[in-house]
Amino acid sequence: MLRAEGLAAFRGERLVLRGLDFSVPEGGALVLAGPNGSGKSTLLRVLAGLVRPFAGRLLWGEEDALADLPTHAARVAYVGHLDAVKPALTVAENLHFAAQLTGGMVAHALAALGLGELAELPARMLSAGQKRRLALSRLALSKAPLWLLDEPTLGLDVASVARLGTLLAAHRGQGGLIVAATHSPLPLEGAAELRLG
Repeated sequence: MLRAEGLAAFRGERLVLRGLDFSVPEGGALVLAGPNGSGKSTLLRVLAGLVRPFAGRLLWGEEDALADLPTHAARVAYVGHLDAVKPALTVAENLHFAAQLTGGMVAHALAALGLGELAELPARMLSAGQKRRLALSRLALSKAPLWLLDEPTLGLDVASVARLGTLLAAHRGQGGLIVAATHSPLPLEGAAELRLG
């Protein structure tokens, strides 16, 4: 379980988060909602261990999640605003690198977000939505229990959102946790909501 107690964080010189308390149980999901600038992305970065909290604690079970950053990094899969796609590589080659790190299957990741027919296409030729699907397909390769998603449906069509929903449900079905920042409805049945701002 992931638990925050009194979390506070700065973005630049501005305190954007203060006094946040929440928990995400095994198989649970938390949707971060709120206007632009309310701290959703900053909170995801704190949860990923990329930004140190100004105050409060982040716990994994009963342990300080951020006390050992390499251990925490191994339990986190983070998909931010940028898709982190190498344009000179094909779709499959982009996934192959991630698969080598995790031992996952590229074919499974391609199928998860409907990218099979694009496997040999250079990533520079993908549309914005296809690049987003490629970034999200790395989740299918991940063994990390905590998935942190920043606007995951940005640029996705209805069919792709449905595929993403299937992937998210499978992760939760295996006890995985999801925290997602969004302005759009997400296919996360029974997710709790934390409104910021």
